[in-house]
Amino acid sequence: MTTDSSLLTSELELQQQEELYEQLLFQTMGELQKENPDSRVIRPQPGLCVKTLSEPDKQKVFVNVCQSNAVPAPPQLSREELVELLQSDDPSGYRVPMSLGEPHTETDNSSQGCTAYDVVINQEFFQTCQKDPLFQQFIILVSVEGLENKYNLELSRDWKVLKNRKFLGSLSEQNIRTKSRPVIEELHTQPQFSLLVEPPAGQPQYLTAEIHLPGVSSCASLVLDVGEDRLVLTARPNLFHLDICHHLVIDQERSTAKYDNNTQILTVTMPVVST
Repeated sequence: MTTDSSLLTSELELQQQEELYEQLLFQTMGELQKENPDSRVIRPQPGLCVKTLSEPDKQKVFVNVCQSNAVPAPPQLSREELVELLQSDDPSGYRVPMSLGEPHTETDNSSQGCTAYDVVINQEFFQTCQKDPLFQQFIILVSVEGLENKYNLELSRDWKVLKNRKFLGSLSEQNIRTKSRPVIEELHTQPQFSLLVEPPAGQPQYLTAEIHLPGVSSCASLVLDVGEDRLVLTARPNLFHLDICHHLVIDQERSTAKYDNNTQILTVTMPVVST
């Protein structure tokens, strides 16, 4: 049996190219680290792979939740404390340090193109999440929300943890900070808004909220929750936050919202059930 020498030559050239690429990569990352001594290059270790979809286009997205001892651990948290945290009005008070990598294009098992993201968390905390399904769902949620905030995404919460795959694609080195920034309280600006009752006199039929959101380019960055007597709006990432309570009872299912990109005004129309 003869061997095609051209194939061997191609494989050798490919291997040399890959080695050269890695050398250039480490050289570049090393130069970046010299320029910024408060950071270091880490190589994440595989953890778990989560499959979800982008909204509203329903494209496949994979989140590689990776682990590294270089990432600081979050404050100690018991299972009971986690349950209380998830049931609280403001679960964002508990921060999980993580490194969010850039999106990279990959191919899934069906040879279809998809997007993957690498999220790196502390290795010890990752092991805790692996042992308890509640912690696992929590870290997946935090990872998804972190990617949404950083890259202005909207991802489905109907995700699936792949059993036989710890990551999709290839895990790249990441440059993380080794020196903490000063702790600064996140500022949420309350946008200008107006509430209009229709008709102006007599029994109210509709309550309309007009909210001005300068700088918000798309409705994809808005999270709106309409309750019976409350409206809560957040424009990510941490641009605006609005929490309005009123004396009317709203039909939540029939309420509608429309965002005008030109005027940058969100109009929420809410049918009134009773006063």
